[in-house]
Amino acid sequence: MDPAPADGSADPAADRTAAHLSPPLELPPLLAANQDPEVAAWRQTLPAVLTQTLDALELRAGAPFRPGGSASWVAPVRDAHGVELVLKVSFAHDEARDEAAGMLAWQGYGAAQILHAEQRAGSTVLLMEHVRPGTSLRDAADTSGQDDVLAPLLRRLWSRPDPLSVHPFRPLAQMCSWWADEARKRLAVSQLLAPGLVEHGLGLLTELAADGESDQVLLATDLHAGNVLRSEQGWVLIDPKPYLGDPHYDLLQHLLNEVPPLLADPAGRAAQLARRTGLDPRRAQDWLLARCVQEAGVMPGADRAAQLLARDEHG
Repeated sequence: MDPAPADGSADPAADRTAAHLSPPLELPPLLAANQDPEVAAWRQTLPAVLTQTLDALELRAGAPFRPGGSASWVAPVRDAHGVELVLKVSFAHDEARDEAAGMLAWQGYGAAQILHAEQRAGSTVLLMEHVRPGTSLRDAADTSGQDDVLAPLLRRLWSRPDPLSVHPFRPLAQMCSWWADEARKRLAVSQLLAPGLVEHGLGLLTELAADGESDQVLLATDLHAGNVLRSEQGWVLIDPKPYLGDPHYDLLQHLLNEVPPLLADPAGRAAQLARRTGLDPRRAQDWLLARCVQEAGVMPGADRAAQLLARDEHG
């Protein structure tokens, strides 16, 4: 629950929001625990944004899904006709800047159905079909079964024609350049990987992003089994962070999130998923090495996977 104003009076926005909610407004655990100053400031605006959104769209909301996201409030809602939908109100931070535009671009190409999208007072508001956390692909299938779903879903997402006619999406090279700079500084301090491997991996990160611009598609960039939910139309994408770039990049988050099979055979996993999506296995392995170096010390197993991939590369 957001704190009351310093003068001890009730927060009018929170009171008005409570009229639409059953039970009254609450914050899911991950959002409540987020100590980032920008998220904390945005959190104070959430009651007013929810009030305005629920009023405007004639919605009544239930309690948010738990544990929820660290920068979003997502809950089941019912419209004026009693139809159950899902409302997501997110902090419009830079990484997820184009989420709504991407979801709209992918309507009919594998994303959850969007009924309403807008930017409101530093928030991204999405009203979507009834897809629920708890019915994710991660909960429903093992790694092999996940690959069976993700491979055709990726091909469908990449088939979206002319994404720049929908929105000025950013190039993947922009994100990779920033990540390479950040990782180079971090790894120089931690010395988790040999300096030569760091330079090789981060060099690949920027080179692959730059030379893949000729075959660019609209990428989800955060596609993994936890961001694929079951709906009436089948398995659908949620929570993309869209960029334009090399389709090989979209294999990576799923590979990185499945740590045991990644560490068992990182080169083989990359090649296997590449073949299933019609991509180049060697290029997929290079991309995975680049991301494993960049994520070393941040994502579990990334440093070890980078070392294994480098060994295979020179073996």
